[in-house]
Amino acid sequence: MASPAELLATPAATALDLARLRDDFPILSTKVHGRQLVYLDNAATSQKPRQVLERMRVYYEQENSNVHRGVHELSERATAAFEGARSRVRAFVNAKEVREIVFTRGTTESINLVAQSWGHANVRAGDEIVISTIEHHSNIVPWQMLCAATGATLRVIPVNDRGELELDAYRELLSAKTKLVAIGHVSNALGTINPVREMIAMAHSAGALVLVDGAQAVPHLRVDVQALDADFYVFSGHKMYGPTGIGILYGKAALLEAMPPWMGGGDMISSVTLERSTWNVIPYKFEAGTPNIADAIGLAAAIDYLESAGIENVEAWEHELLAYATAKLSAVPGLRLVGTAANKAAVISFVLDSAHPHDIGTIVDQEGVAIRTGHHCAQPAMNRFGVPATARASFALYNTKDEVDALVRAIEHVVEIFG
Repeated sequence: MASPAELLATPAATALDLARLRDDFPILSTKVHGRQLVYLDNAATSQKPRQVLERMRVYYEQENSNVHRGVHELSERATAAFEGARSRVRAFVNAKEVREIVFTRGTTESINLVAQSWGHANVRAGDEIVISTIEHHSNIVPWQMLCAATGATLRVIPVNDRGELELDAYRELLSAKTKLVAIGHVSNALGTINPVREMIAMAHSAGALVLVDGAQAVPHLRVDVQALDADFYVFSGHKMYGPTGIGILYGKAALLEAMPPWMGGGDMISSVTLERSTWNVIPYKFEAGTPNIADAIGLAAAIDYLESAGIENVEAWEHELLAYATAKLSAVPGLRLVGTAANKAAVISFVLDSAHPHDIGTIVDQEGVAIRTGHHCAQPAMNRFGVPATARASFALYNTKDEVDALVRAIEHVVEIFG
């Protein structure tokens, strides 16, 4: 059996050798309805390579113990692996300090943590929070809840017909009242890559902080939180070849230190008496209870996998796939693309004149092709483009042009059925 160190050292590929990469993902050999699986739902969740699955198995078989509290050997192994994962995340996003990395259950929990902790400590009646029209619900609802509780106002950046944020309108929204801007790095519904570095600089000039939802960015782009100068940056493990139930909140140390804890319990305390409690240092102040140890370790293995493939290689290949798929799908009669920004990640949303997106998804599934249909937890974006839902194909490093062709054939079949 491979040791943890050997597993973490296993390269996924020295370049994007697709055959080798695909062999790392056991589920890609699965058949659906008697056909070879074509998995194009990566914006919802990505598949997991053997290296991640094996690393988690080794944890459970050789290291399983609670962290931080034990002096026995297994606890020390588990703690070393868990804190090693935190260090791996720090390096991955280039945070200045490891204590700026907080483990959460995912992007949604990370955003809610900031809204509940920083938000309730800093936002008051008359203040404003700025979001955009194309945010995921997870980056809308927590701010609506905060505004309702505090009397603050939610302001919204409009989006043009291509799915690009209107920066002139954004500039006009910023004022001395703006406390926070919460924006997605990449739109899950449209694939738009927002100019977050420029938007962060604009917000800082107005005296506002910025939270960036990076769930759809970290699997596809090189992210450097210091270069972006993000105050908070959040993402999930399961969209970047890691396990579900693990996510990251990056926050500048000074901000995290000033924020109150949002959950109470074990490990987030320094001392407890029946009269009062004092809090642990960051990041532990925000990690109450037994953490998701195995999945944090799995996330570190996923980062190693992605880095070994090369983020720049992944980005280049996915861009090639996106261009190929855009040309192929645009040629399908009655098909309209929704979201045609000049700068996009590997997401294509579309509608057909003749068929509802749910019918599209059902029929292409019968041909082994997995796509996502619906509003993609982005109903304001759907409303902006005048559609109740779209069909969405989203790509990962293991997808191929042959799979794009299979998608196109399946959609052409939908057109034949509905006329």
